Amino acid sequence: MTTFFLAGLIFLVAGVVQGLTGFGAGLLAIPLLCLIMDVKLAVSVCIVSTLAISTTMAYDLRHYLDYRKILPLLLGSLPGSVVGTLLLKGVDPLLIKTLLGLLLIGVSGFNLAFKPRPVNPKVGWGYAAGFLSGAINATVAAGGPPAIIYTTLHDWKKEEIKATLTGFFMLNGYFTASVHAGNGMIGKDALGYFAVTLPFVLAGTALGSRITGRINRRLYLQIVYGLLAALGVLMLVG
Repeated sequence: MTTFFLAGLIFLVAGVVQGLTGFGAGLLAIPLLCLIMDVKLAVSVCIVSTLAISTTMAYDLRHYLDYRKILPLLLGSLPGSVVGTLLLKGVDPLLIKTLLGLLLIGVSGFNLAFKPRPVNPKVGWGYAAGFLSGAINATVAAGGPPAIIYTTLHDWKKEEIKATLTGFFMLNGYFTASVHAGNGMIGKDALGYFAVTLPFVLAGTALGSRITGRINRRLYLQIVYGLLAALGVLMLVG
């Protein structure tokens, strides 16, 4: 019973993080869940729970969802996943993590220290960001940063940035969940934890979304880049 309660608290906080920024639930939840359960179970529970978060957020942000913004990321991620899987056989994942960690710290530090103007990259960069997201996710399971950086380089409203990330991660999440379910990795134990922790997930997501509505775009971006910098540090320290 204690394990279920702790899992609920973890997803409460994870829901707040993703409800606030549009990403980050898995980054926070999986390391903490691994302290109280088997890693395979932790990943399965996290996949289902973060899917519930992104689906809820997609409904709340439905007026800001623009599939012209989401599709380049999604379509680019599909071949990227294939290439990343092939790279996994010949490239040291530790090298990829190190390079990505340094990149995230550098980009995040620059954006936190200064206030660069939006560059509004063309749609081709969306395909490139999606491709990199898919490739990185297939090698080190942390493919979000390229897509996140791409969206924050536009002059979109914070709700548009959040909606684009939510739509992208939600569609990817359904694909990932289908693959895991098809391979029998999402079983009764994972669904049991999901059922118990769902109220915590929804409460955290609602709280995070409410906080987003009360902050301006600049503070929202500072929080996003702060989380990206934290992810970069985690990649460097393993």
